Amino acid sequence: MSDHDHDHHHHDHDHSELSETQLRVRALETVLTEKGYVDPAALDEIVEAYETRIGPRNGAAVVAKAWCDPTFKKALLADASKAVATLGHISRVGDHLVAVENTPKTHNIVVCTLCSCYPWEILGLPPVWYKSAPYRSRAVKDPRGVLSDFGVSLPKDTNIRVWDSTAETRFLVLPMRPAGTEGWSEQKLAEIVTRDSMIGTGLPKQPGASS
Repeated sequence: MSDHDHDHHHHDHDHSELSETQLRVRALETVLTEKGYVDPAALDEIVEAYETRIGPRNGAAVVAKAWCDPTFKKALLADASKAVATLGHISRVGDHLVAVENTPKTHNIVVCTLCSCYPWEILGLPPVWYKSAPYRSRAVKDPRGVLSDFGVSLPKDTNIRVWDSTAETRFLVLPMRPAGTEGWSEQKLAEIVTRDSMIGTGLPKQPGASS
């Protein structure tokens, strides 16, 4: 191991934004790095895999399948944990995963009172703002305002439902399938499903939009 500053990729984070778990992980990471057990770059690679590859890809595959397969969609809305388990390639999801469907009349947004209730096996690591108290309280009081901060404007007559995820029940939003995706394969559809669209603070990418 070289003796260069192993901390170089941490100090740009504002510690006030880090959760207790993240701080614990950071502390552990530092100890392991100092002992020479872990290469920080390799560790970053693992975190990156959970953040962007393993988690959201699983959720995106679930959404894409629901868009293509009416029987699966029905099963997902009836019992999401069971339906996701039938896909086999996704590791065990928290016991009570509930899928809520966006329609032209209803948009669902998920807030969380505890970090432990975020279904990271499906969605990847939670965004920092998702765990912040201001986001939670504002999403409950003014969901439309929060959505517009994320660049999502919905028709005035769309009802917005806010779901509070808990350790017992976690939510997966099934976004509406964008027009212009008729005949797409599940794999291609999965590529337009974003993590934020699965918690309701975003929408799937529009076909043809640059990624």
